[in-house]
This record gives sequence, structure tokens and C-alpha cells, in this order.
Amino acid sequence: MTDNILAAIARSVRTVLPEIGPDQVRQDRSLSDLGCNSVDRAEVVSLTMEDLGIDVPVNAFSGVTDIGTLADLLRAYA
Repeated sequence: MTDNILAAIARSVRTVLPEIGPDQVRQDRSLSDLGCNSVDRAEVVSLTMEDLGIDVPVNAFSGVTDIGTLADLLRAYA
């Protein structure tokens, strides 16, 4: 994870689920794969958007399947 958006996602995941190691947050994994339930996923997204200073409409997240597509979506609004 070399860019600031992926780093922000990783920070948010580790805030919500501190037991997750940094090497576990990869583009090909989903937040569910990491053990996030629906509330955790919403918190990760909210924390990440706050960290990046962006706002993304809720309906834009419907096609997000993994951390890589989440990063792409957030990048589009950055």
C-alpha cells in the first residue's frame, strides 16, 4: 500500500479492528474478509473519508467488493 488513500483505509481498519496486522490489509481483500461486520464497514468508510477530507454519496458504494475498489472509489472523489 503505497498511496495515501490505501494508507488511510489501513489506518481506519486498524482503528476499528486493532487486532488486524498491517500486512492483512491488502487491495484484494474485502473488509468482510478482515472480520468487519456492517457497522464496522460503515465506520471504516466514515473514518477514511474524514481522514481524507472527502464526501462520497452512500449509493456510490454499491459496487465496492474489495479494498482495491474502495480505494478507487475514494480516489475518484479526492
